[in-house]
Amino acid sequence: MTASIATHYYSIFLSLGICVGIGSGCLFVPSVAIVAQYFTTRRSAATGIVATGGSIGGIVFPIAFRKLTSELGWAWANRVLGFIVLATLLLPLSVMKPRVQPARRRAMFDFSAFKESAFLLFSGGLFLVFVGLYIPFFFMPTFAQLEIRANANLSFYLVAILNAGSFFGRLIPNILADKLGAWQVLLPVTLMTSVFGFIWIAIKDTPGVIALAIFYGFFSGAVISIPPSALVVISPNLAVVGTRMGMSFSLAGLGLLIGSPAGGAIIQTGAGFAGVAGFTGATIFGGFALFVLAWLSHKRKSANAASSV
Repeated sequence: MTASIATHYYSIFLSLGICVGIGSGCLFVPSVAIVAQYFTTRRSAATGIVATGGSIGGIVFPIAFRKLTSELGWAWANRVLGFIVLATLLLPLSVMKPRVQPARRRAMFDFSAFKESAFLLFSGGLFLVFVGLYIPFFFMPTFAQLEIRANANLSFYLVAILNAGSFFGRLIPNILADKLGAWQVLLPVTLMTSVFGFIWIAIKDTPGVIALAIFYGFFSGAVISIPPSALVVISPNLAVVGTRMGMSFSLAGLGLLIGSPAGGAIIQTGAGFAGVAGFTGATIFGGFALFVLAWLSHKRKSANAASSV
């Protein structure tokens, strides 16, 4: 809402950058953590369904904002979308409550998590993944327009195409995760996201960039939505899941903060979009490597605990 009355860059930064960023973080982590507490056998599918809301918003809101801006102007476009967000949040905010209440007031940090190598490796992997994960969402439309000379409409709708792929990526792999295991799905989809990040280097035409948007959107959607379920697997109990999820995703948010400016800096150095694509693939692959180590660490700890019983 405050963005509708913004007249300077700093006011847009404060409203859309700081306030929306803090608000989104405060909504995302508790929502996913609370849903995870209510499911045991289909936890990943439930988390995936929750996460599809972000993809639907990623399809609808950019298109709606473009139409509203042309018809109503900047100010009322922001107000209309603000009222839509408010209306859609009223119901979930009125019914969400934790299923498992901690025995005492929950600390902001679970310091015992720092003693678990699986958690540390997982959090480090999440940080690296999120450094590169959203770079295509920011730079692929510009790439399509400048490098392959796609028309402006297609370049704009690439964001919607990415989010459409992400919708199915947040749903289908999570259903598989309930059958195969969260980690058994997280690892291959993270690897495939890295692969498609590197494939971006070779894209030279319009059909290629559309196909890349679909596939990258699909696998990146899975990488966004499965980590909460994977974190539950390596956590000692459900009571600490919310705290640990907040810790991990705070680090992921820092990675997201770094990624896009880093991509812009790479372009300015002369490496171009090929450099951005390589950076995307490399950071996500680094996160994949840490995920593998986190899973192996958890398996080793579980095996040692079983042998000592």
